[in-house]
Amino acid sequence: MIPVAGLGTRVLPASKAIPKEMMPVVDKPVIQYVVEEAVAAGIKEIILVTRAGKSAIEDHFDSHYELEAELARKNKAELLATIQNIVPPDVSIISIRQPEAKGLGHAVHCAASIVGCEPFVVILPDVLVNNGGDKTTDLMRMVVEFENKRAAQIMVGEVPDNKVHLYGIADCGGIVPESGRSITIKGLVEKPNQDESPSNLAVIGRYVLPGKVMSLLAKGKPGAGGEIQLTDAIDALLELESAEAYKMMGDTYDCGEKLGYLKANLAYGLQHSDTANGLRQFISTLTSAHG
Repeated sequence: MIPVAGLGTRVLPASKAIPKEMMPVVDKPVIQYVVEEAVAAGIKEIILVTRAGKSAIEDHFDSHYELEAELARKNKAELLATIQNIVPPDVSIISIRQPEAKGLGHAVHCAASIVGCEPFVVILPDVLVNNGGDKTTDLMRMVVEFENKRAAQIMVGEVPDNKVHLYGIADCGGIVPESGRSITIKGLVEKPNQDESPSNLAVIGRYVLPGKVMSLLAKGKPGAGGEIQLTDAIDALLELESAEAYKMMGDTYDCGEKLGYLKANLAYGLQHSDTANGLRQFISTLTSAHG
């Protein structure tokens, strides 16, 4: 499940007419990287929780007969393949509307009728997780951990102490897991003050959850910011069963804000065969020019 109903206010004016999820990182929109991450983890049904004004996202994953016909006519087979193979044929994409912006938990619960009682994955489209070409991604590892232990997996990463108020924070009893490993969570706190934070392990934006989280969201009351928080539902889950914090191995880029978006373009640009050499030379030129 990918909640894409946000307004993208942190990247205005770019997101005024274009969904923030459709802003390009090198040659693909942010949302495509996220969908590819889900597909690589073995997910076959992807739910987009969307709103009015986001039809460009759905269009991107649909076929485009005129464009495909024109590329075929011009014998541009390589380009044609890039748009025909965005989503494998055995993967389906479903859209459902979030009628009001009431928080991440509310957005997730909008898909309850589709998810039912089955386990599900939540991926925040603002955050790209770059595993540097590693064929085994963090999300893949999280899915395997969930299947082996049947315990919810919450991706976390360390953030500076003065930034904890911006995140949901995991309480792991003072223990920090090794990268690529999971440990039991004692609790979650949404956007705590620095002096009240149980750790600096921030929830990054990848969750593998049991279906019962949906029933907990249905009972949820507004939390931080007056919104229905997914963090609060997971905290309620901890009263019923164990959940684990998975410490990520890759690098994250918050494409929902300007600096993170620029960093993502640099990082992915340096990994792309068409742009790596030229971009590296350009960075070197900038570095030399500015000392």
